[in-house]
Amino acid sequence: MFEQLGLIGCGLMGGSFALALKRAGLVKRVVGYSKSPSTTERAYQMGVIDVEAPSALLAVSGADIVLIAVPVAASEATFKSIKHLVTPQMLIMDVGSTKRDVVDAGRRALREQIGSFVPAHPIAGKEVSGVEHADADLYSGRQVILTPIERTLTIQLQKAVDVWSALGCRVVQMSPESHDAAFAAVSHLPHLISFALMNAISGQPQGKDYLSLAGPGFRDFTRIAASDAKVWRDIMISNREELLAQTKIFQRNLQALELMISSGNGEALEGLIEQASLTRAHWRMAQQQK
Repeated sequence: MFEQLGLIGCGLMGGSFALALKRAGLVKRVVGYSKSPSTTERAYQMGVIDVEAPSALLAVSGADIVLIAVPVAASEATFKSIKHLVTPQMLIMDVGSTKRDVVDAGRRALREQIGSFVPAHPIAGKEVSGVEHADADLYSGRQVILTPIERTLTIQLQKAVDVWSALGCRVVQMSPESHDAAFAAVSHLPHLISFALMNAISGQPQGKDYLSLAGPGFRDFTRIAASDAKVWRDIMISNREELLAQTKIFQRNLQALELMISSGNGEALEGLIEQASLTRAHWRMAQQQK
């Protein structure tokens, strides 16, 4: 049981965390701050937070657990704004989709207090943003990646594992570098492709007509294209090296398919499609067994 959650960023991710902690009986009070006062006010009206803080520093004051749910580009400024009240007894986590840049920001800003910070990435979300979409079930049954560093305090790491586990999450630990390489492939690249596909179709003279004919497969494939533009701008810029490495690999595989099509080599094309189909089936089976 935590006495007080200091919530910095009262949107979808932060609001859902607060609601989940409350429902599980893991926190007595939530003090929240958002850059937009209207967001903080809405979070209070919804019962997501119990007290509206006028600053990030005051949201942290008296807290024994802190969640930073801001765009990754704002991480360092947020760390700097709270560093004077950070103690070794305080658990600080984030929910950013990139980790190496956030860890570096934490090192620069928190310095000797970096041990209190346990970087976290819950694999959860929605295409919509805002506290009005906060959901206590958002994290239930989802995977959460923790990326502790050499200076992370063991006691705070264990608290982080315990709190996410208590919310029904599967907790995995890896290095920030391994995290960013993996998620460039399985998250950041798919978003980039989805954005590019929507722009490619809409940019054609008959794009609207084509889209009017699209069915469930197109809907499922492009669902993530509706994601928040500012959030994904920051993610892709911050993880640009790993993402661009993945785009090169993707381009080689796309070109292989193009070659089979242009040459009319149906047998080779079928083989590449079958390979993808089998890989997808094996991945799906592994997911169901978790």
